[in-house]
Amino acid sequence: MTDSGKSVQLNATREEKDLGVYIVDSLKPSLQGIKASSKAMSVMRLIKRNFKSVGSEEFSLLYKAYIRPHLEYCIQVWSPYLKKDIKCLKRVQRKAKKLVGTLRKKPYEERLRVLKLTTLEKR
Repeated sequence: MTDSGKSVQLNATREEKDLGVYIVDSLKPSLQGIKASSKAMSVMRLIKRNFKSVGSEEFSLLYKAYIRPHLEYCIQVWSPYLKKDIKCLKRVQRKAKKLVGTLRKKPYEERLRVLKLTTLEKR
């Protein structure tokens, strides 16, 4: 109620962003995963555009500093549990590993081992 005694209708929203975390009316983390993977992919494209070739050590530094933080931001809050959300985040990680030219033809698990990285699920 306002000072004049009239009631005020509040607007309903389907999604809200608070402290960088998207909260939707269904409380599913899908939108957060989509936004996080989109941001990480844009950073990855920026790296690909600005570096002619990326070695294993350089990639490890770039990935840990610029890509992974977008995928892991507030993960404790929105913890992806649906297969489609996990798959969305894994897709980014798989594409990022292909930035290292010498590892493009190798299987995903071998690329992780060579780069000394863990999957997002294990982290």
